[in-house]
Amino acid sequence: MLITADVSIPFPRPLVYTTYRDKVVELVPYMPNVQSVEVKSRREENERIYCINFWRGSSRIPLLVRSVLGEAMLSWTEYDTWDESNYTLEWRIETSSFTEAVFCAGKNCFLENNDITIIETRGEFSISKEQIEGFPQSLKGKIASTVENFLGKKIVSNLVQMSEGVHNYLEQTTTNRS
Repeated sequence: MLITADVSIPFPRPLVYTTYRDKVVELVPYMPNVQSVEVKSRREENERIYCINFWRGSSRIPLLVRSVLGEAMLSWTEYDTWDESNYTLEWRIETSSFTEAVFCAGKNCFLENNDITIIETRGEFSISKEQIEGFPQSLKGKIASTVENFLGKKIVSNLVQMSEGVHNYLEQTTTNRS
């Protein structure tokens, strides 16, 4: 499943980019589907910043998904590579359950249009039914497609929600400083 989200934020690109990169923990109150974000590591090397963040989501899970995965599927580790020279973020997500079965990765491009930042997100999300363990072969296809459909929509929704959170955060923090 392809992941596509385009969002505009009416603030300059450098500010939007560094807010996404550096304020992720402070953005949690602005994202209703996120319980917490824990920064596991952050290092700078060759003009890039590498981050590992652990996310805990909060959302209603359909009965079939919940019976298969439980709440563990709503937590994940995100591996990020930030390249400020071209305002990009390459990311990869590793889920807390069915890790071998889930592939999720992509790239965000932060584009500038006057004082508006356009964030183009492109990625891919898939669940390999062959890698799902502990279920009869006859159910693996149904489980994979149901979970992929549910989580794929959640990922896009969360990307948009994070952008809205960044927008709201910047409105509040830049207004409070004036």
